[in-house]
Amino acid sequence: MSTLDDITKEKQRLNEELARVDAQRERLSSQLSELEATERVLARYSKGPTSRKTASVQATKATAPGRSGRLQRAAAAKPAGGKRSPLSLNDQVLALATGNTQLEITAACKGARPNHVGAAIARHKRAGGIEERDGKLYATQSTATEQHATV
Repeated sequence: MSTLDDITKEKQRLNEELARVDAQRERLSSQLSELEATERVLARYSKGPTSRKTASVQATKATAPGRSGRLQRAAAAKPAGGKRSPLSLNDQVLALATGNTQLEITAACKGARPNHVGAAIARHKRAGGIEERDGKLYATQSTATEQHATV
């Protein structure tokens, strides 16, 4: 019976250790994303050449030599093989406004934060691209035909 107790204690110890590692991973992941965002802001607003280049900046320069910073980002963002890029959040929201509620549209926009989806919906409402009827959102007819024409 003591062997079973030892196994149970060891399992519990490993589960606690795993929980600590997961918490540390989450903390480090959020710190990394904050640092990357800060790096992008500093790169955008820094004046003059920087002495230390990051790997992401060096990779961008390697893909498009001789272009300015804004053009490099645009060229690096284009997919290879001539495939279309995914729709922007505004276009996704407009395409999903076919009788769906705001919660359904938010759930369908995977990877987008709910407040960003809400802001996109509010922008479309102000511009007259989306109207709300009985709690459901509908794209206005003129916007829907323009959307099909551009796609």
